[in-house]
Amino acid sequence: MNSIIDRLTSVEKQSSQYEQRLQCLKNSLNATDLGKQCKMAKTLPEEAYLVSLLQATKELFAAAIKSSCNNLSNPPISVAQSTQKTVDYQCNSAMQIIKKVKDEGLTLVDGSKVKPHDIAVNIVRHIPENDIFGTVAVAGPGFINVNIDANYICRKVRDMLVYGVHVKPHESRKRVIVDFSSPNIAKEMHVGHLRSTIIGDCIARIFEYLGHEVLRINHVGDWGTQFGMLLAHLAEKFPDFVTKPPPISDLQAFYKEAKVRFDSDEDFKKRAYECVVKLQAKEPEMFKAWQEICDISRKEFKKVYDILGIEDLQEKGESYYNELMVELVEDLTNKKLLCDDEGRKLLYPSEGRGNHLLIVKSDGGFTYDTSDLACLKYRIEKEKADKIIYVTDKGQALHFYGLFDCAVDLKYYDPKSIDVVHVGFGVDKKKFKTRSGDTVRLLDLLDEGMQRSLKKLEEKGRDKVLTEDELKAAQHALAIGCIKYADLSHDLTLDYQFSFDRMLDDRGNTAVYLLYSLTRIRSIIRNANVSKPAEELAKEIPALKLQHPRELRLAKYVLKFPEIIYQIANDLRPHTLCSYLFDLSVVFSEFYEQCYCIEKVNTKEGEKTKVNIDRILLCEATANVMTTALNILGIKTLSKM
Repeated sequence: MNSIIDRLTSVEKQSSQYEQRLQCLKNSLNATDLGKQCKMAKTLPEEAYLVSLLQATKELFAAAIKSSCNNLSNPPISVAQSTQKTVDYQCNSAMQIIKKVKDEGLTLVDGSKVKPHDIAVNIVRHIPENDIFGTVAVAGPGFINVNIDANYICRKVRDMLVYGVHVKPHESRKRVIVDFSSPNIAKEMHVGHLRSTIIGDCIARIFEYLGHEVLRINHVGDWGTQFGMLLAHLAEKFPDFVTKPPPISDLQAFYKEAKVRFDSDEDFKKRAYECVVKLQAKEPEMFKAWQEICDISRKEFKKVYDILGIEDLQEKGESYYNELMVELVEDLTNKKLLCDDEGRKLLYPSEGRGNHLLIVKSDGGFTYDTSDLACLKYRIEKEKADKIIYVTDKGQALHFYGLFDCAVDLKYYDPKSIDVVHVGFGVDKKKFKTRSGDTVRLLDLLDEGMQRSLKKLEEKGRDKVLTEDELKAAQHALAIGCIKYADLSHDLTLDYQFSFDRMLDDRGNTAVYLLYSLTRIRSIIRNANVSKPAEELAKEIPALKLQHPRELRLAKYVLKFPEIIYQIANDLRPHTLCSYLFDLSVVFSEFYEQCYCIEKVNTKEGEKTKVNIDRILLCEATANVMTTALNILGIKTLSKM
């Protein structure tokens, strides 16, 4: 019997090793695919890229202002989207330039009078020749109003249909590390981990979409003194754990049992500390037991990640940096940078915005601060990161400010060349608890979402229309999409309240509304029964023919997509993309109400169906942008729902 168990243990170990190798291979292939995508992107012609109309407008005005005010130091560039419905963009630089002109006692190149209106007129005269601006007019005391050329709009929508939805990177390709999720081994994932996972994955998708190399890192809590009590409890409850994997189905309950003993039994506490020492020394039996506990947790984490569609998340927990922490402490000690505080070793940042770091405890043990500092050093020196993004709740902001400032003081990185940021999100205002007071398991929460989404579809009668497979796909897309969208559409800096009722509402800015809107657009396109794909139809024409104000308004809003992507890459707030999606769907509805895509017309031969191909192509462009945006949010789309 023992030999059979030994063989099973050996097979299980080999299986675990193969899984790790498979993951490494998968990561390698994904990196290769990303490289291929970037290489392919480089071969695309210039017209294949969507241009940020706001950025293009700023650049044209920057050139005009530099040319017209070349004797003025650092002339201000002030361009924004206009609040007027009949104007696309407005340049207010003349109002700001007038003060600098007077302060510096200068005149314009052509000697124009020093008045805002004259400055504005002079700027307009120096706008470089381009095919983007349609009308440019000076209004009021010196405002410059711009409308984008309709022909340019029609041509860019056509190009998007031919080449796809591509946004040109606004900076050189970088290696970006996004640290998110980070659950603790032997503890259940909760709503806080859900927020970090959803937001972090979305940020990673943004940078991948822009062609950067992205590493998704899961910094799990898999090391520390808490494992001493778990290992001591495991050794006593399952003394043959070395040969027989412990049948622990509920690791959370097991953790609570160990914690109760640790808090109430001094002898047990002593044995727990001894187990920590053995673990740190990597004694074979203790190390194997620790691996068993970690594997149990990983299986639970994987269930959550699979449901959420989280891929390529590489685990590098605190244990990964164990030896690096020893080297770090030795280096800081030798350089006499640590301050003694009743036996504790502290590291103080030169800047006062963050907390100090507790590097060594009074008992000689290391802390989360030690691990985080060693980790940051490793990511910069070994993983060669150009940008590192930590996604946690905002309650940890002071810790990260202190961490970053200490790292700069130690010259681990120069903030001018390497960007290290903390994205802090609000916490759940109303903690999800069971009747016993425990935090609701994340898997149970996701399962409830699946049940509620099915009920929502049945209320809409979709179970009578969709096939069994289509209904199942719609149920999953709706449940997970609603959970993700409700999180991402909320300004992440604000506190958050988890509510299925609000998530599954089909009115307002929700995933239900957007997914239904997208399937409605797809249905319009299908009902047109166009003989060729939109890409082929677009290739046959130089540009779409759009003249109705609602057509042009929708086309302009479709082309606003790059502007939104650049903004999120800069401020790391995904709710802007959600607001854009909702506004886009509203603009589409206004277009569809006034511009018939398919209509019945009476002819001599009788009633016929007339299809406006240009409007159908505009529908296709809208659907393509919505699909791309939802994919960036991590939300699956459906052709039928």
